[in-house]
Amino acid sequence: MQGKQKSARDMILSLGLIVLAAGVIWIFIPHDDGEPPVERVDYRVELLTAQRAAPYPVAAPQGLSEDWKPTSVRFRGDEFDAWHLGFHAPGGEYVAIEQSTQKPSTFIDDASQGARATEATQEIGGRTWTRYTGGRYDALVLHDADGMEGATTVVAGTGSFDQLGRMAAALKLS
Repeated sequence: MQGKQKSARDMILSLGLIVLAAGVIWIFIPHDDGEPPVERVDYRVELLTAQRAAPYPVAAPQGLSEDWKPTSVRFRGDEFDAWHLGFHAPGGEYVAIEQSTQKPSTFIDDASQGARATEATQEIGGRTWTRYTGGRYDALVLHDADGMEGATTVVAGTGSFDQLGRMAAALKLS
């Protein structure tokens, strides 16, 4: 009987040492439960490439505050000259600029991830943008504006229409 008590006591002591060692390791190993910082990307090279290659004036924002962090950029000349520039907006929301010569209904559905046109429009910078809602993202859509040469421009994201409007107002075409 003493042998069984001794082995049970040894197992409990071993378990206690393992828990103690794990606790010490946990204390001294850094761990951050917060979200990782958002990395800012430099989109100048891709913007220049898109401006040279796209058959339409490419939209990029100017004058936004430092709170707007560019996080993703791409130009796909082989896929309807698709331009994408994504931002981490103030308040943690996501706002993206999308342009393409693809069939507008298909492109808008993809860019907004399923949003549908509303009757509401918004005048921004002398152009009439149509509001889209109901998808993963809300969106402001600019159809066949003067000088756009068959391209559709979409400002979409999880941001409010106020944020989407600020981005649309900051867009400069070049």
